[in-house]
Amino acid sequence: MPPRKQGFSTKAVHAAIEPDPSTGTIMTPVHLTSTYVQQELGVNKGYEYARVSNPTRTVLEKNIAALEGGKEGLAFGSGMAAITTIFHLLKSGDHVVLSKNVYGGTYRLGKLVLNQFGLDFEFVDTTDVRNISYAIRPSTKMVFIETPTNPTMEITDLKAVAKIAKANKLVSIVDNTFASPYLQNPLALGIDIVVHSATKYLNGHSDMLGGLVILNDARLIERLRFLQKSIGGILSPFEAWLCLRGIKTLSVRMDRHCANAMEVALFLSRHRKVVKVNYPGLMKHPQHRLAAQQMRGFGGMISFELGNLAKAKAFLKRVRLCALAESLGGVETLISHPATMTHASVPAAERQAIGVTDGLVRMSVGIEDVGDILEDLKLALGGV
Repeated sequence: MPPRKQGFSTKAVHAAIEPDPSTGTIMTPVHLTSTYVQQELGVNKGYEYARVSNPTRTVLEKNIAALEGGKEGLAFGSGMAAITTIFHLLKSGDHVVLSKNVYGGTYRLGKLVLNQFGLDFEFVDTTDVRNISYAIRPSTKMVFIETPTNPTMEITDLKAVAKIAKANKLVSIVDNTFASPYLQNPLALGIDIVVHSATKYLNGHSDMLGGLVILNDARLIERLRFLQKSIGGILSPFEAWLCLRGIKTLSVRMDRHCANAMEVALFLSRHRKVVKVNYPGLMKHPQHRLAAQQMRGFGGMISFELGNLAKAKAFLKRVRLCALAESLGGVETLISHPATMTHASVPAAERQAIGVTDGLVRMSVGIEDVGDILEDLKLALGGV
């Protein structure tokens, strides 16, 4: 009889994690070293120099690969370090098609940094995958998708994207940060590369920075390993340990994030001072059915429109439990203003066109008692 396939929570706790052979410690040790002693020339225990590899980092890379259903994972010092390394698969003159609502840092990297080296980034509405096909040129080499998008929570059909990418010999990448591997597995839908800001839900405690890349293709693995070593934006051992610790409770936290976010979204959708709520769990979300098909839950991220900057500022000034801060995915509820925070680098006209208005507020719903979150929102909205 074949062994039973382990469930997600079991893999989160145990995948690639073994007691330390020298002491029996059940937790993966933090290996703080820059180099490793070699037995003789050409003979080592698999480690030579810490920029290339580290035992703590290796465990995290194997663990996230198991959770995403990939052959290999690679860990970086931040989500942007991971994305920057992925874009180094390209060469001058190459064209990339991206979701128009990607994280502002991804937009900034493409438009304000890498374009000066000859890379061409085109942002399109990928909720209609035909727009990807329309944008493809002879120089197109890559398609980069965010779903749900940051911050307007738009959903893209990943199976359809993978089919288009394969038909046109493009590398397909999905930023899976908002969903986490607990809710969505793009590799299983045919996508080539998955990237996460490990800073967010994977760590879950707002106490580290990191980025993770997961994939199956042997050629891409070899190239990205070379780039990881050469560019050097790697994850420190202690940050890797913090991420491993956080991942152990990922499924428990995500269940609570999802449950709380649904209640918050329903509350906001009924409030007279809220113009619009963006949450894929709501039946009126334009891609609700698609989200239900390719996700196992709708996540903890919500954005909502208050009408103008003055109302958004008044609301944000009055929140107490909900912390006004950058980032997301922690156990605490965080609230932000994308137009002046995460997407400040996007020109105003472009922001407006993609729905990142001056009145838009983004909310990362935490795991507190939902009644307390709702009470804070009621009081804050009372002053709008």
